[in-house]
Amino acid sequence: MSAPTHSDTAADHSHDHHHGDHASHGSFKSYMTGFVLSVILTAIPFWLVMGEVFASSTLTATLVMAFALVQIVVHMVYFLHLDTKSEGGWNMMALMFTVVLVLIGLTGSLWVMHHLNTNMMPMSPEMMKNLP
Repeated sequence: MSAPTHSDTAADHSHDHHHGDHASHGSFKSYMTGFVLSVILTAIPFWLVMGEVFASSTLTATLVMAFALVQIVVHMVYFLHLDTKSEGGWNMMALMFTVVLVLIGLTGSLWVMHHLNTNMMPMSPEMMKNLP
């Protein structure tokens, strides 16, 4: 029998390394928790809109956006495994960047929709009948 060579021992040790990260990759329980939370955070806004629970559309829209923000955080924590401890703090920077992008997207969308609604020409029912 021959003695192991340097290449044999290097190959044996290469399987012991797990990419150098200590972040959890999630378990079945954590994925199911994230899935159930996502379904709940989708069903509640759907019910708020379809059931016309509140008379104020502004309140309904605000609540739907709040649920959307919470759902983004749920996805980032349970599916993307972003937290403050892993990756030397880079995950926290990714979270802050995501929050900034979401806020820009939401406020920009609301701003555009508000100005479209404000600047549209009002139409009477008689004018609408004459449309092609």
